Amino acid sequence: MSRLFDSEFLKKIQQLTLNTRFSLDGASVGNRKSRSKGSSVEFSDYREYAPGDDFRRIDWNAYGRFEKLFIKLFMEEREAPVTIFLDVSKSMDWGEPNKSIASRRLAAALAYISLANFDKVSMVCVDDSIQKICRDIRGKNFFYRITDMLENVHYSGKSYIYQAIESFRIFSGRGITAVISDLFSKGDFRNLLKHLKYYKQEVYICHILSPQEIQPALNESVRLVDSETEEVLDITVTPSLLNSYNRALINFKNRIEHECNKWGAHYFNFSSELAIEEMVKEVAEY
Repeated sequence: MSRLFDSEFLKKIQQLTLNTRFSLDGASVGNRKSRSKGSSVEFSDYREYAPGDDFRRIDWNAYGRFEKLFIKLFMEEREAPVTIFLDVSKSMDWGEPNKSIASRRLAAALAYISLANFDKVSMVCVDDSIQKICRDIRGKNFFYRITDMLENVHYSGKSYIYQAIESFRIFSGRGITAVISDLFSKGDFRNLLKHLKYYKQEVYICHILSPQEIQPALNESVRLVDSETEEVLDITVTPSLLNSYNRALINFKNRIEHECNKWGAHYFNFSSELAIEEMVKEVAEY
């Protein structure tokens, strides 16, 4: 593995899997106990076996009848479709520590926890369109498909992630959707939430900013270059200007959080310097 998903990272997320849950409110999902009523031994349905599934769940009687492998699903063991949208627009490839590293590690960790809980995962990279997609992965044995894709992400394009996500209409029923982004996107954030709620998604908004964006430390005269449009702006930094920036950032985050609360989405604001295990614990134990 590379420095992005090295053995130390894998060890951390394996440990996190033992102590965290990333699940639907009030639903029977994956390999976790549900908050809803029901017995874990109450039979619910069959699903055709897929590579990576636990072979101990195979129903050999069904195989004898249909000559296909099926696994049993129980009331508290239904898989939840988990869709993770990762912002790969140019603005995400910035900061120290770089937002692109923190966001990919968070995406990979949430995917691994979901796979470990027998949920199916789709990882979708977006900028102004759907750039890459790894769909319907089941089982930890196929986690490498997700990390391979994340290792080879190309950060480019402008931030139109709201429209790009709204163009994704292939949700297979109720599920979990996580959006990992700096949210510096054109478009209407409210419409994104409405779209996801229409498709019965439990929404997690993971808002990642760099320390330099959270608390700029600028000299008196600086040249700002837009990472996506390459537009240049020369400014003189004053205490008054920094105060205005801080107020604007607070208002921006407050508006996002307000819309999340209004539409029943979970909102998390992280610095890219925060340890990955702290991010995951906050999201998965919400």
